[in-house]
Amino acid sequence: MNITLQVWRQDDRDQPGGFHAYEVNDISDEMSFLEMLDVLNERLVNQGEAPITFEHDCREGICGACGLMIDGLPHGPQLGTATCQLHMRKFKDGATIVVEPWRVTGFPVIKDLMVDRSAFDEIIAAGGYISIDTGSAVDANLIPIPKEVADAAFDAAACIGCGACAAACPNGAASLFTAAKISHLNLLPQGQAERWARTERMVGVMEERFGPCANHGECEKACPKSVSIDFIAMMNADFMRAKLKNRRLAARSD
Repeated sequence: MNITLQVWRQDDRDQPGGFHAYEVNDISDEMSFLEMLDVLNERLVNQGEAPITFEHDCREGICGACGLMIDGLPHGPQLGTATCQLHMRKFKDGATIVVEPWRVTGFPVIKDLMVDRSAFDEIIAAGGYISIDTGSAVDANLIPIPKEVADAAFDAAACIGCGACAAACPNGAASLFTAAKISHLNLLPQGQAERWARTERMVGVMEERFGPCANHGECEKACPKSVSIDFIAMMNADFMRAKLKNRRLAARSD
């Protein structure tokens, strides 16, 4: 199949960028989108041109590194799919495809299609972990966790941190990512000791780096792992409780 790519090229975050057109001919419809970009880059290098910079790692839909805006949609037209799992058969022969980086204030462009997602790392560093001494590993059956709670925690933990939720949000919010990372720990017994401090700290960093959530719901639709928007409601409820509980703890310490 033959396609035309309109690709965003930008040397760095301080330089203006723009779209460049590339004709990509004789590619297999069985290729993934990233494999197609590999073919284009090989041709560009052979022609003495600079290859297109884009991010990737596992190419198995589990690392979240491969986020691209494709025809205005995070990860492209196939729902519940990361860019690396998107195949060219989803596009028509002769199609013109627009490829951009995430358009989020919290994700400045590094070069071409690669963005700086370290703001997500800052959110995790604020509390997305369990730091208390939980002792040595015990048999899982010794910790009574209702199945519905375990299932919900697993669903939240499915988030791969790709940033599609923020890229899809009209406000550039990162609520779904933050809610998933908070909820999968707050639901489990091991996460209870730091639950309220975790929630307040992580939400605080999120609000500093990203836009406000207005419950548009675009994040859930764009998520390659179909993480539910319900986790945002859980996060908001925990945040309100955290503000009250942490205030009382601070008053006692004084």
